Amino acid sequence: MGHFAKIENNIVINVIVAEQEVIDSGIVGDPTSWVQTSYNTRGGIHYAPNSNTPDGGVALRANFAGIGHTYDRVNDVFYAPKPYPSWTISSPDWIWKAPISYPDAQKLYAWDEPTLSWIEITT
Repeated sequence: MGHFAKIENNIVINVIVAEQEVIDSGIVGDPTSWVQTSYNTRGGIHYAPNSNTPDGGVALRANFAGIGHTYDRVNDVFYAPKPYPSWTISSPDWIWKAPISYPDAQKLYAWDEPTLSWIEITT
């Protein structure tokens, strides 16, 4: 079994678990509209199942596909929708990045697009 993303106009519209033979048979629609994705791939790294530990496996298409994600056919990768106009995406991880780095991992921050800065979240 594997995960497959259905692509329309370079956008993921569905993700299913199926055997390759089911995709190839056309039972779920045009086989060329389905692209395999890996549940264990994030940021161009393959992780052990249900963990944050890289396992040295082959990362498939940079990121696991989600509904609304883009499939870039030229680079053969999936990436999430752009969260803010100022953010940019980079390879090889295909993760959106803020124009300035996240300030301090010990505190929580939210991105403020009007000021192009991180604002500390206080409780």
